[in-house]
Amino acid sequence: MKIISTNIGKVTSFLWNGREEQTGIFKYPTNDPLFLGKTDVLKDTVIDREHHAGINKACYLFSSAHYPFWKTRYPVLNWDWGMFGENLTVEGMDESQMRIGDIYSIGSALVQVSQPREPCYKLGVRFNDPKILKQFVDFGYSGTYVRILQEGPVKKEDPLILVERSENTLTVKECFQIILSKEKDPLILQKAINNPALPQYKRDRLKKFLSL
Repeated sequence: MKIISTNIGKVTSFLWNGREEQTGIFKYPTNDPLFLGKTDVLKDTVIDREHHAGINKACYLFSSAHYPFWKTRYPVLNWDWGMFGENLTVEGMDESQMRIGDIYSIGSALVQVSQPREPCYKLGVRFNDPKILKQFVDFGYSGTYVRILQEGPVKKEDPLILVERSENTLTVKECFQIILSKEKDPLILQKAINNPALPQYKRDRLKKFLSL
């Protein structure tokens, strides 16, 4: 795996239900390295810090392998890397193999896979189509957030090197499915609840389904 694009967002205003709102999801490639800080990417735009950035969502990675799928569904958009709001577009990333808790070195940074990205209405704003939220969930490949264990700069062409494989076998794809699916697979549910790298509040929410 390697970074093929580093992406930064600027404040973008839009109308939503008759009122003006702002978002940082409109990210575009930059030639500059990105500094991965403990709670966010330096110089990136984060508007809603209740749902974005922070220790468990410091940086968002998305796989370049998914772009062809979406380009066929939205051919009229002006396509470039960063379309999904990712800070790092990664070649060779596969959420069905990457585990929650895996630790990677990227450039001078050390990161840990923390949780999948759950789409919100602003993804629909980015694609000018609210239907993409359900499509994104059905597609099943969400990209991943990482927490920053060691701060540092990363740049285009930097490889992602697996430093430590999580003993818990919960993959990012499985985690995405168990969080959003109505029918919870009991085995995957238990893996998620027992994974110490998944944020505690996520695990606590999933525990409620054990008694159903």
